[in-house]
Amino acid sequence: MSVRTLVCLLAALALSWSVSRADAQDAASMDNTMVQIDSGRIKGVRADGVVAFKGIPFAQAPIGDLRWALPVPAAPWSGIRHATAFGTGCPQTARYGLTQAGYDEDCLSINVTVPDRPAPSGGKRPVIVWIYGGAFVGGSSALYPLTDMALTGDAVVVSFNYRIGVFGFMANPAFGRDHDGGYGLADQRLALQWVQRNIATFGGDPANVTVAGESAGAASICMHLASPREAAGLFAKAIMQSAGCTQHLRTRDEADLVGAKVSGLVGCDQPVLADVLACLRAKPVKDLLEAAAQVAGSDVMTYVPSITGALVEQPREAFASGRFVQVPMINGGNRDELRLYVAYAQQAGNPPVSADTYAAHLKVNYGDKTDRVVAEYPAAAFSSPSAALGTALSDYTPVNGLNNCAFLETAKLASAYVPVFQYEFADRAAPAVTPDPGFEMGAVHSSELPYQFPGFSNTTALDGAPVPPGSQDVARVMMAYWTSFAATGQPRAADAPTWNRFVSAARVMRLEPKHFGDFDAGAEHRCGFWQKLYPENLRP
Repeated sequence: MSVRTLVCLLAALALSWSVSRADAQDAASMDNTMVQIDSGRIKGVRADGVVAFKGIPFAQAPIGDLRWALPVPAAPWSGIRHATAFGTGCPQTARYGLTQAGYDEDCLSINVTVPDRPAPSGGKRPVIVWIYGGAFVGGSSALYPLTDMALTGDAVVVSFNYRIGVFGFMANPAFGRDHDGGYGLADQRLALQWVQRNIATFGGDPANVTVAGESAGAASICMHLASPREAAGLFAKAIMQSAGCTQHLRTRDEADLVGAKVSGLVGCDQPVLADVLACLRAKPVKDLLEAAAQVAGSDVMTYVPSITGALVEQPREAFASGRFVQVPMINGGNRDELRLYVAYAQQAGNPPVSADTYAAHLKVNYGDKTDRVVAEYPAAAFSSPSAALGTALSDYTPVNGLNNCAFLETAKLASAYVPVFQYEFADRAAPAVTPDPGFEMGAVHSSELPYQFPGFSNTTALDGAPVPPGSQDVARVMMAYWTSFAATGQPRAADAPTWNRFVSAARVMRLEPKHFGDFDAGAEHRCGFWQKLYPENLRP
């Protein structure tokens, strides 16, 4: 071979290698399953029209000295971290024969789902951050598949885990005064800060973040709204499903009594508070969960956050005065919310509500006002005494915020300062969320979740019943309203009524098969009657 030929061959090889390397670099740059975030490189998985990144640590494991302490951002890692499976849920007991127990404290992870297609006009996508519910003692981000919401809204959808129950929301005299009983809320804010720092890398717009949640997730949003000192700037819009933001919360001292009882049950009632904290941090997860459940009994409000830390005043006062994070809101709940808890009570072994015991059940909630409630809601006027009890509670109870007049009260207060779009989910054909209790359930608490998260079942199996054929249009319209609101601040859906901002309880959007549109929610839920009974809680 001549020298000239050899030189030409080597030049050709060099050019070929250079082209191959450039092609490889181009391919790598087009691999949208690989993302660089502030703590390291992660690799997600492509499936079903989206790219999903799961189980990304956003905080260090809250163990040892970090148990009952403010969360600390995750430490950086080297190399590529595979983000293909949800992280474990935070510690919790199984509840109502439905949910799953868990004992792993290393649980503070975040998930991001992105449509696997270019964004319209190459711009940034709106971001929806979902906060799960579970009475502040249960739940996990793994229960909520994000694909449908991401594709319907062409949005970046985020979910995350946060500490719950005894680890996230139990107050105790031995804990730090600044965030006593509010560590779960601090976890949520740290996750929202993570979104602000990193979501642009996934194609999301950090200036257009909508925080959304149901039950305890929605109540958490109420508390963030009422905590402008720490939550302002973390989100631009809010969606609250089934949470009355005006529910009275306990003071820190009242909440500390719960923690003191838990300390005593596990043998950590030493006279020196530092010793109490050290003792509690040394206790096994299971022992603490069991003690916390024993203290709570059947009271679902036991581990609701108290007035502490970032939450410096009652949310009702913050909303009434305008001292809240002023962003547009979707707000509302379900027609038959608390019929679910009547069913749960029967599942727990309590006898069914009868005509003879009806008044006694009401008295637990309404005390000396019971006779007036019985006269307004006579058991004989309903399909069963259980349905009558569930209807009264769903219209209003002072005991918790899962009721329709409380939802309307939130709208009345907030709408003086921001646009509020009020709704009621009223599909009584919704898939059952509990075994048949022997009475008509209807549109109970959490029954809308399968319309947003197909397969929702309160477990990671995601094997819930599908939305019935006659209700598919409710699911379509609901998802369109929610995601268009996240994108533009205006809830809109094709072939559905225009949803106008809230001006009175007489014009609320009802989501029901073949009955989309305004209805008089105040009249249907007898809020005028309840206002007379509880003028301190409900304004005219």
